[in-house]
Amino acid sequence: MIIGITGQIGSGKSTAARLLKQMGAVVIDADQIGREVVEQNPALLKGLVKRFGDEILTPKGKLDRKKLAALAFRNNDTRDMLNRLVHPYLLKELNRQMKSLAKRHRLVVIDAALLLYWNLDQVVDKVILIHASQKIRLRRLAERGIGRKDALARQRQQLSYTEQRKRADHVIFNNGTPQELKLKLQKVIAKSVD
Repeated sequence: MIIGITGQIGSGKSTAARLLKQMGAVVIDADQIGREVVEQNPALLKGLVKRFGDEILTPKGKLDRKKLAALAFRNNDTRDMLNRLVHPYLLKELNRQMKSLAKRHRLVVIDAALLLYWNLDQVVDKVILIHASQKIRLRRLAERGIGRKDALARQRQQLSYTEQRKRADHVIFNNGTPQELKLKLQKVIAKSVD
């Protein structure tokens, strides 16, 4: 079974994926794949620098993801530019991993904020939407060093909760502790796997 985990930034998607991994799932992290495809494709990094400038590079010439995000999530045009460059590489690798792992493992989880944007809800067996109040999401993002202005800009670039809800098989409200989230996930997985 392949389960997609999605939700708005700061909702707790990655925490949910980590908990599912503890429960025996194999997790595919779309953000990690995004990092890897940039590192493994010098032409892609060069294209990002051409579009966004040298300021997205560290002194050692590596991609500074925070600087790129700050530039890319300013508006729809810059976000779309980033997506056009990175997503073909990312989706090719994500699909390769998904097919390979699904053959060998009972439960594969895809952790991807853009799962629905990529229409992967049409590919996975179930979509679990992790949701938290905006106040909680903003607090979590602040704890990760993402300021309110940047967090709200990133949130505006994502599908709305209403749109995500329409396309999800399950919604888990995650305003509480990781232990509470784990119990909710266990219930959803028990229903999905049976």
